[in-house]
Formats: sequence, C-alpha cells, structure tokens
Amino acid sequence: MFGPIGMQEMLFIMAAALLIFGPRKLPELGRTLGRGMAEFRRATSDLKRSIDVELDEEKRPPPPRRIDKSKKAAASEGSRKTAGADDSKKAGESGARTPSDPAA
Repeated sequence: MFGPIGMQEMLFIMAAALLIFGPRKLPELGRTLGRGMAEFRRATSDLKRSIDVELDEEKRPPPPRRIDKSKKAAASEGSRKTAGADDSKKAGESGARTPSDPAA
C-alpha cells in the first residue's frame, strides 16, 4: 500500500511525529508539506512542458515565407516609374550630352 514501508513502520512514524510535533502542529505541518509537494509537481511539469515545446520547435521546419503578390506587383511597378523619371532627371540636370544631341 505504501511501497517498501510496511504498516508497522508507518504507525511508528505517525506516533513519533505526534510525539515530536504535538496534536496542534501536526495538521499544519501536513498541509504545509502537501502544498510544497503540489508546488514541486507543478514546477516540474511546467519545466518538462517547456523543454518539450523547445525540442518540438527545433524539429519543426521553419514556415514558408508568404509573399503578397499585390504588394510585390505594386512595388515593382513603382520602381519602374521612379527609375525612368530618375534617368531623365539625371541627364537633364547634370548637363551631360547624349549621343543623339547634335551639339556633341
């Protein structure tokens, strides 16, 4: 019933605890011991759970990157417009002559 401890040993331990701590302190001591054991079990189960989660995350492949096609199309269209405008501004502002310029 209690594992390797027999009934006679258990009665002896209870009698010794009653004599040492007294009838008033014994219930309080039992409650405190029970709360401590429950807290220890909770802490160990939380630790096991966090370790399992970390190990699962390492085994799992990273999620594929999702590319929004509408944003990608808008970005490439916008870059085409600005690239063309920048080229014409650069040529006109810098005063550089183009090969088709008759003054060259």
